[in-house]
Amino acid sequence: MGSFVKMQSCRRYVVLVIFLSFVRNISTSVTHYSIPEEMKEGSVVANLATDLSLDVKTLNQRKMRLDIIANKKYLDVNKETGELYIVEKIDRENICPAKSSCYLRLEVILDNPVRIFNIEVDILDMNDNAPQFRRDVIHLDISEATPKGERFSLSNAVDPDVGSNSVKTYHLSESEHFNIEVQDGREGSKFADLILTKSLDREQQAVHNLILTAVDGGTPARSGTASVIVRVLDTNDNTPTFDKINYNIKIMENSPIGSLVVHLNATDLDEGSNSDITYSYSLYTSEKTQETFNLNPSTGEITVKGMLNYEDFGIYDMEVIATDKGANSLSGQCTVHILVEDMNDNHPEISIKSFQSPVNENIELDTVIAVVSVSDKDSGDNGVVDLHIPDNMPFKLRESSDNYYELVVSEPLDRERVPEYDITFTVTDRGSPPLSDNETMTLELLDVNDNVPQFPQSFYTIRVEENNAPGALLSSPTAFDPDLHENQYLVYFILEREIANTSMSMLFSINPENGNLYALKTFDYEIEKEFLFHIEARDSGSPPLSSNVTVHIIIVDQNDNAPVIVSPWRAQGSVVEEKIPRSTDKGSLVSKVIALDTDSVHNSRITYQFLQVTDATLFSLDQYNGEIRTMRMFSYRDPRHQRLVVVAKDNGQPALSATVTIKLSTVETAVKAYSDMTEVPLEYDIFSDLNLYLVIGLGSVSFLLLITILVTIVIKCQKPKPSKAAPPCRNSVISERNSTIADSTLVSNDAYWYSMLLAETRKGKMVVRQPVPKGSRYIVSSLPRGTGLTDTSGSAASTLQV
Repeated sequence: MGSFVKMQSCRRYVVLVIFLSFVRNISTSVTHYSIPEEMKEGSVVANLATDLSLDVKTLNQRKMRLDIIANKKYLDVNKETGELYIVEKIDRENICPAKSSCYLRLEVILDNPVRIFNIEVDILDMNDNAPQFRRDVIHLDISEATPKGERFSLSNAVDPDVGSNSVKTYHLSESEHFNIEVQDGREGSKFADLILTKSLDREQQAVHNLILTAVDGGTPARSGTASVIVRVLDTNDNTPTFDKINYNIKIMENSPIGSLVVHLNATDLDEGSNSDITYSYSLYTSEKTQETFNLNPSTGEITVKGMLNYEDFGIYDMEVIATDKGANSLSGQCTVHILVEDMNDNHPEISIKSFQSPVNENIELDTVIAVVSVSDKDSGDNGVVDLHIPDNMPFKLRESSDNYYELVVSEPLDRERVPEYDITFTVTDRGSPPLSDNETMTLELLDVNDNVPQFPQSFYTIRVEENNAPGALLSSPTAFDPDLHENQYLVYFILEREIANTSMSMLFSINPENGNLYALKTFDYEIEKEFLFHIEARDSGSPPLSSNVTVHIIIVDQNDNAPVIVSPWRAQGSVVEEKIPRSTDKGSLVSKVIALDTDSVHNSRITYQFLQVTDATLFSLDQYNGEIRTMRMFSYRDPRHQRLVVVAKDNGQPALSATVTIKLSTVETAVKAYSDMTEVPLEYDIFSDLNLYLVIGLGSVSFLLLITILVTIVIKCQKPKPSKAAPPCRNSVISERNSTIADSTLVSNDAYWYSMLLAETRKGKMVVRQPVPKGSRYIVSSLPRGTGLTDTSGSAASTLQV
């Protein structure tokens, strides 16, 4: 066979037959290949890409694959080359036993597009099996009185190969007494008959040893042999005798059917048929034993006939009788004891005797949850079992008695963390290999009220715009309780707290079921800016548990208050009248509008604008501080009366505003205009604007003269003479009045009364021009150093009573 394989590796023959017939993408043609069996692994059978006209480069892309129908995968295809090659050696006798033809049917499948090719591989028989006799030794008992020419059947040989490789003939070793004749049987089988060619003489030769050879027709031919032992028989005068009277045999349970238990051997000193022994069971052997074991009547072999199970029967007793075939047969007997040895063939079993579920999550430690029993039908170590549960569970097993265990609680349970446990009991025996079984039980935990309701935040800040509608939803500070059922149902309360004799329940309401917080009234930012209280969430367990959270309500301002003009003061709906000298200089302060807004900072930012003005070129208005100043000096063409309408507008959306009308009247002289005013003496400053102009003009004449004048002025400024103060000129009076307004601050003790006092220096006194209510008191502060304030009587004072 080795030379044949080498020859095949050098020159592989492959018969390719292709029948072309295609239906759509599935090819119905069959590609035939013929290969010999026993080809080496990796041997190439054919190139499918070439034979099927396929592009080798697309085999991978089209996912070329091989599907072997109803057989083991002996072949495969190389997607890189398209070659069909051997994956595993093919044994024809294993695939197609006793068949004249043997085919492997394959399908080659490709995608994109889908195509299927049918392949048939004919496995050619190789002469790789030699003929073999069923029995290596053939015993024949021939009486010495047997006539010449008598035929004796011999056991035929079997060759798994087919055709010419099967048994073709038999040969017998050289013998002067025997010869063979080859006969043809059914389906081409061959068998041989032993022919006595010469009469036997027991006294000359009691035993004839022959060799029977079976030869097949392969190239090279193979053969098998069997020994033929011919014993010459004489008269029957000896009883068959067993080698032992008692046989003690051990056999493993589950031994395969047909396994040899013991080969009994009985001998007879006689010759011929007188020593030919037949074995049989005695009448004392039970039917169960006879059903379980088979006794070969010719050979005395006892083999397994039925399944052996240690757990059903462990010991079998039988009596075997050996009987010769003499004319007056004689017999002998023996006793056979068969002991079945246990093997680990039974899985251990688990039985749940008691299981308590559900249980409260606060169950006490060491409480018994379940009672479990275990068992195993095997014996010895095979029947010793161990029970365990997973390590990561808050339970443990405690052995209560033999093969009984209690499952107890070993750690505290918490339903909120693990609501239920799948407890798997695993039992394992100590056999080799060990067998095991498991059973899973689900333990459900019942909830107890052991969790306090929890708010997601510890502090809630809720912004509410003022002027809200009563009953408006403000927020939903909802708590969570991981417990179940009534332990999870929460009720919400507002913890009572009084602010300014007002209870929180009068201002806010909370839905006890869902925690929605509502406002019961309309809030005003100018009155109430914030509230601070607590909300409690309480579950319905027994006893109930609760927790609270702090709620900070911030009222957000809206622009709902218009500015209020407090200066210049006027009665409701009246016009403010002011008098100023026509000689007023450019930039002089005429009046100042002051408006207040009680809204928040953003909405209370006020800007001032002229709504109406008699002459837009004469006056300017500072939009931020409300100061009205002259843009130029009055001319003779300007009317004596000027009407100014000032609007004060806040910064809200939409903006709110207020207006004031100021009627200005101009007068010719300061003395006439202020003759009726209260005079307050002021110290006269000789360093006037006129003197300054003169100094600047004289500076161009002489630098030395300038220095002298400056020194003189400085000396005069450092040494004023209040008793001899010269009356100022008209321009200096107006300048002194403006300077005094800027440097002096008059503050009212009345919180609501706002007024601006305009002062004018005239004849060394400060005169109050603004009409003020009788009895008002004003404190004068931040006056220039050396300045005194006197009432109309001329007495010095720091507080002026009007």
